[in-house]
Amino acid sequence: MGISAPTPIQEKTIPQFLAGHDLIGQARTGSGKTLAFAVPLAERCDPSDRRVQALVLVPTRELAIQVAGVVDSLASPQGLRVTLLYGGRSFRPESTALKRGAQIIIGTPGRTLDHLRQGTLDLRGVRVMVLDEADEMLDMGFARDVEAILSRTPASRQTVLFSATMPGWVAKTAAKHLRNPVTVQVDANVNAPPTVEHLIYSIKRHDKLGALRTLLDDRKDAPVIVFGRTKHGVKKLAKQLAALGYPAGALQGNLSQRARERMMAEFRSGTTPVLVATNVAARGLDIQGIEQVINYDLPDSDKLFTHRVGRTGRMGSSGEAVTFVTPDEEKKWREIVRGLGRRFIRKPWKGGQANAQGPDQSPRQPQRTSRRRGMPRHRPEFSAPNASAISS
Repeated sequence: MGISAPTPIQEKTIPQFLAGHDLIGQARTGSGKTLAFAVPLAERCDPSDRRVQALVLVPTRELAIQVAGVVDSLASPQGLRVTLLYGGRSFRPESTALKRGAQIIIGTPGRTLDHLRQGTLDLRGVRVMVLDEADEMLDMGFARDVEAILSRTPASRQTVLFSATMPGWVAKTAAKHLRNPVTVQVDANVNAPPTVEHLIYSIKRHDKLGALRTLLDDRKDAPVIVFGRTKHGVKKLAKQLAALGYPAGALQGNLSQRARERMMAEFRSGTTPVLVATNVAARGLDIQGIEQVINYDLPDSDKLFTHRVGRTGRMGSSGEAVTFVTPDEEKKWREIVRGLGRRFIRKPWKGGQANAQGPDQSPRQPQRTSRRRGMPRHRPEFSAPNASAISS
């Protein structure tokens, strides 16, 4: 793959994984966690055994597709079959693939559990279980499904957790599923990639669209992700931008699976370089060259803020994260800042002007200054030809 040296998370976890230890791995977004478990999976599975030997659970369909691509690139040359299980598409092709035999399964919890209940998936031969984005997989939304799946696997399995954020409760919850786990924390005190520059703006709600247009006018054709809060809001904003001539599309949970895959393909290819998305795009997605992430609406937690920002500044490249804070979001922003444990310089936005004020002060009336239009842009360079495969 043209990769000559492992990243820190790969260097520290791959030997532990290969040795058969249960493992908890935490490293910031873009640090190479996908390859950290894909390599050992390809090594540990036996192509002569047609049973399912490894199961990787991920929270979203888009991430499942991405992870499967990385795992398959390593597993196929070893004669191993990888099967992808996720909702929003026909059940039958997946069942057919499982009947043919697959050693490695990449799936979302809901669809994986559906196959178990239908009898089309047998996990009694599983040697290794991986929870990617473990903090979300063990959270209330997925925990019940994940535990139901775990109960169908052998007690002797090896269990591995990877995530960019690892709150204390994750380790406590994981304790009942892991046996004497080795914990590897490469950057436990880092909440966002150090190569990301943060620009935080106090802004009136009715000024947000105009401010977004100013930012998009300055993007110089680089891909941008604009995060909104709700499915309806994301769809509406994407339509507004498209009507104004911007190459924008929406990614949100109400889209059919085919539409979601088409939208991601258009974004990756550069056909639609402005992606307006809900948090479905915040987890794990790796797309080369995203120079800017815009939090048009604030996320609900510091954890989601970290994951959103992690779509840029990956694998040591530079990136920029712009966050809008409206007066009604002041309380939520304070909670996010408190959870992150860091301070940000905040500036008021007024007609494209940005005037500095102190860290997280309340907005004050800006003095008149000259209008600032462009912002510095630095196209990221990657050290490996296939960096997208190692930077999830």
